[in-house]
Amino acid sequence: MAIKILIVDDDPDIRDVLKITLSEENYEILEASNGEEALNIINSKPVDLALLDYKMPKVDGRQVCSLIKKDLLLRHLPIIMVTGKGEIEDKVCGIDSGADDYIVKPFEPKELLARIRMILRRTERDLEANPLTRLPGNVSILNELSRRIDKTAPFAVCYIDLDKFKSYNDTYGFEHGDQVIRETARILIRATQGHGNSEDFIGHIGGDDFVIITTPGAADGICEYIIAEFDKTSPSFYNEIDRKNGYIIAKDRQGKQQRTSLLSVSIGVVTNEYRKIEHVAQVGEIGAELKEAAKHMERSNYVKDKRK
Repeated sequence: MAIKILIVDDDPDIRDVLKITLSEENYEILEASNGEEALNIINSKPVDLALLDYKMPKVDGRQVCSLIKKDLLLRHLPIIMVTGKGEIEDKVCGIDSGADDYIVKPFEPKELLARIRMILRRTERDLEANPLTRLPGNVSILNELSRRIDKTAPFAVCYIDLDKFKSYNDTYGFEHGDQVIRETARILIRATQGHGNSEDFIGHIGGDDFVIITTPGAADGICEYIIAEFDKTSPSFYNEIDRKNGYIIAKDRQGKQQRTSLLSVSIGVVTNEYRKIEHVAQVGEIGAELKEAAKHMERSNYVKDKRK
């Protein structure tokens, strides 16, 4: 699959020069002539990197960059800011707004291509985004957990898992299962935006397992919102008969047919409020234990660790 690069510049001549330069690497090129158009493309299509002009009418490059980096689903999109020659303040403001790198016009084509290759390599290595939800994967999750532990500030890690998901997937198929995963990701994002903090982190461990890293004070509100929204949405994943019955007939792990209740969500919340947490493995072990305790409650629920 070709790497998609978005060129954002109000000058069509600059866009043409960039297209010619990038054609050497067989990138798939998308174009936008202003910031608003760029945001529409980024929100509707998967983009791997954006080349963003700093000075544009309507919404300038700094504003576009800042909006992208505040969006939990988009903040990992690498951005190279394109600035005018000698405009030091533009470079500084671009980096401050979240740009990953900058290049000065007029630029050397080979230098631009080298910078793009470097940032794409770094992003692939650091992010490992889940292709289904575009949420950060395990490398980013481990890095974020390590960063929080090193800071020693209060944190809470919510491990989110869907109950009965395998039975649902076996009965309704992977396409419907993918829809459930995507909708769950949307619920987590809304929960964090509405009840969390600007520095909160959402990661997709894989399958139906997610993680939210927040503060202890925000964790309860986030968990309560996730449970309420998931339970409200869950029946829509089923056909009318299964929805009315409140269960499906599915095979268990031994291959026997049995009644399986509708999807629910279990959350285990690990915090360093009452005990010192010194390494990432400790978080994972406690989280698995708490999530298992929540699963035994036979309905959507969360268990928060308060042990000393």
